[in-house]
Amino acid sequence: MDFNPPTKSGPRANQDIKVPNVRLIDEEGEQLGVVSTADARQRAYEAGLDLVEVSPNADPPVCKILDAGKLKYREQKKRNEARKKQKIIEIKEIKLRPNIDTHDYDVKMRNARRFIGDGDKVKVTMRFRGREMAHQFLGAQLLDRVKEELDEIAKVEQMPKMEGRQMVMVVSPR
Repeated sequence: MDFNPPTKSGPRANQDIKVPNVRLIDEEGEQLGVVSTADARQRAYEAGLDLVEVSPNADPPVCKILDAGKLKYREQKKRNEARKKQKIIEIKEIKLRPNIDTHDYDVKMRNARRFIGDGDKVKVTMRFRGREMAHQFLGAQLLDRVKEELDEIAKVEQMPKMEGRQMVMVVSPR
């Protein structure tokens, strides 16, 4: 039976620091120089705080006297803040037909501009039905018109191509 104890996340602290000497920084941020790990632990204990390894790859490792709980809390807050600021890019779809009316076309373009303004990609789908398949050039012309109108705010990520009975083009914000 192979038993592995759970590994701790974050920087090593107190008894987990196994090196003989460390470069010590006290709770006010003052450099105290290179001291033995036992002496550094004792100073941290006397201050009522923890000895935390802040730079393990230095020679000797840099340790700081601070509250490990507060450090973990601050790092967790930082991670949550970074996750909040992430923008998930969605793909919005706009469906057109080759013989679309001008007002309907304008409404679709207004929606496309809004989607791109929000930072989303837009998939423009031109659907052909029945005899419209014989006039695919009309659909291609309409997609070219869409491309020209959105040119200043978006770039074409995927050029128009046929997929079955529909022609698809993807545009993304500049």
